[in-house]
Amino acid sequence: METLCAQHVVESMNTVIDTVIENEDYFCELDSAAGDGDFGSSLANGFRAIRDNWSGLEKGDIGAFMEGCGMIMMEKCGGASGPIWGSAFRRGGRFAKGKEAMDLKELAEFFQAMVNGVQKMGGAQLGDKTLLDALIPATESLKQSAAAQEDVLVALQKSVESAEKGAEKTKEIAATKGRAQYLGDRSMGYYDAGAKAVAVILAAIYQDLVKENN
Repeated sequence: METLCAQHVVESMNTVIDTVIENEDYFCELDSAAGDGDFGSSLANGFRAIRDNWSGLEKGDIGAFMEGCGMIMMEKCGGASGPIWGSAFRRGGRFAKGKEAMDLKELAEFFQAMVNGVQKMGGAQLGDKTLLDALIPATESLKQSAAAQEDVLVALQKSVESAEKGAEKTKEIAATKGRAQYLGDRSMGYYDAGAKAVAVILAAIYQDLVKENN
């Protein structure tokens, strides 16, 4: 598999929506250890809103599609998740504006744009016990795979593994952002819910793309 076309991206968003809704309670449970316990519900509400507005989204242009999804997330997803996830999608969309497909190098750049969106909105860095602790390793893995000219599916598998390792490491980190920062060292031993969600979502996207291409 050499490229991801607009249809792949649209289908992957459907996978994301299903995955988030299926894991709503699980993500809330993870968040309850060091946060408000509403992360799963907030995220699910945002992605349900994307599905509710599905017919109005431009699906032939990857950038327009992702920017549309980002706007919905910012408007409909509660708490801090709306601005953060919405900004990620919008930044990724700006990079992919006018694109009907992306090769692996472009996909890595698309992910980097999403990282930039999260960092601009929340100011977090790698190691701050946020979703970036999964998203940044996943992005760096894609860059390495692009440099090695690997197949997209091979690259995505490695990216998922990197995200999962990054999410696992958040259990060893004391939170410095969000409500969890007030717990300090007491937040150690628990996943960051956002990082774990990124890992779960990327794994689901990869699995569905493998099924589609077998």
